[in-house]
Amino acid sequence: MSSSDNISHNVYFDGKVQSLGIETEKGPATVGVMKKGTYVFNTSSLETMVIISGTMSTKVKGGDWLTHRKDDAFEIAAHTSFEVNCATDVAYICYYS
Repeated sequence: MSSSDNISHNVYFDGKVQSLGIETEKGPATVGVMKKGTYVFNTSSLETMVIISGTMSTKVKGGDWLTHRKDDAFEIAAHTSFEVNCATDVAYICYYS
C-alpha cells in the first residue's frame, strides 16, 4: 500500500473530535465524530457537512445559531471561523471543495 492509500486520522480537542480522511466520488472527505460539547473550527476550503447521527448547532461569525439534525446537509464557506455546539454525540461526513 502506498502512502497515498493510507487513511489519515485527525484528532482535535483532547480526542473529543476525531475524523478519518477518505476519497469519495465527490472528492476528499472526512468521516468523523464529535462528543457532546462546544468547539471552534476554521475552514481553508468550502465544506459541505452531512449529519449522520445526533444534533448540532453552528454559528458563523456575525450569524445566528442554526440547528442541524440527522440527514441535514449544510455548507461552510472557505476561510471562515465557525462555532459548533453538539447537543448530543454527533457523527458526520464532511466533503471538501
